[in-house]
Amino acid sequence: MSDTNAILEEVEPLIAPSQKMGVRYLIGVLLSVIMLLLVAFPKIYIKNQIYYKSRDIAVLKREFNALKEENRVITSQVEAIRFKNQILDTLF
Repeated sequence: MSDTNAILEEVEPLIAPSQKMGVRYLIGVLLSVIMLLLVAFPKIYIKNQIYYKSRDIAVLKREFNALKEENRVITSQVEAIRFKNQILDTLF
C-alpha cells in the first residue's frame, strides 16, 4: 500500500498541475480575445459594405438598362412620327 501511495505522490504533479490560473492568465486571455475582435470586426464590416454597394450597383445597372431600352423605343417612335410627318407634308 505504501508503494502505491509513493507512486501516486510522484505522478500526481504530472497529472494535475499545482499552478492555478491567475490574474495574469485572465488578462492574457482577455487581450487575446480583444485582439481577435479588433482584427475580425473591420473585415466583417468591409465585406458587408462591399455587399451592400454591389446590391446598389446591381439595382442601378438594371434601371440603366431599362432606361436605355425605353430610350431606344422612344427614339424609334420619334423617327416613325418624323417620317410620317415628312410624308404627309409632301402630300399636301
